[in-house]
Amino acid sequence: MDDDGRVREYLQWLAVERGRSRATLEAYRRDVSQFRQWWQRPLDEVRPESLEEFAVVLRDSRAPSSVARTLSSLRGFFTFLRDENLLSRNPAERLHAPARGRSLPKPLSEAEITRLIESVVPLDRAGRRDRALLELLYGTGVRVSEATGITLSDLDFDEDLLRVTGKGSKQRLVPMSSVVRAAVLTYLAPAGRASFPGSERHQRLFVNQRGGPLSRQGVDLIIAHRALTAGVDRSRVSAHVFRHSCATHMLNHGADIRIVQELLGHASISTTQTYTAVALSTLSEAYDSAHPRARG
Repeated sequence: MDDDGRVREYLQWLAVERGRSRATLEAYRRDVSQFRQWWQRPLDEVRPESLEEFAVVLRDSRAPSSVARTLSSLRGFFTFLRDENLLSRNPAERLHAPARGRSLPKPLSEAEITRLIESVVPLDRAGRRDRALLELLYGTGVRVSEATGITLSDLDFDEDLLRVTGKGSKQRLVPMSSVVRAAVLTYLAPAGRASFPGSERHQRLFVNQRGGPLSRQGVDLIIAHRALTAGVDRSRVSAHVFRHSCATHMLNHGADIRIVQELLGHASISTTQTYTAVALSTLSEAYDSAHPRARG
């Protein structure tokens, strides 16, 4: 089997046997491809020292967390090849990744968030969509992949709840503040989502200019454009910064760390602890009292 076939076998195994998401598969494929482009020789010729040399190259130009992920991908890849007898040895057996850092992007201030969101005037369909998107990203703290995956049936306006499908297809219910609810309803009015040609062909909440489902890249472009318009440094703004700002501002306003953990969909509270914490009790009550834009 040639090296391209080995990569295909690995990705298929990850998808079928391990149930990895499309985004995760793409990340693994990208990591393996990066090594192969650097190596430029058959995988049969890879030695432990080859991978250590590659790790040195990565450490010179990448953050520790990025290096750790790439080396972890390679370790899994070569372990699979050896276990399936697609390689005579496992050159990554003793490959060690650096400790992952806990660095997080700097959150925007509440004033910056307000300026950015309120600079989007919902007068046309794009304005309605973008205002709803930004309100939802900050107002619920969802991941960009979760936001783009939201369907119309995930919205419960009777209970003001949003069903979110997170990592590992795990679902959770997230409160919608009155501000988020109003922005989404404005977007769902006839002059909003329905006015995008082709939007009737699917159930995704957020659509692109052609009416198809909005992609992660599409979200990035919207955020960059709206940040520029609002006079906020584009290099400091991303979908993850909205999520990080949501968590940080809630904690600053006294939300219990376990409430924020549940809101963000963190499997482990240690992940949420990178934001620090204080106290409150039930999810909806904590959200209503602690989120800056829940009191709109």
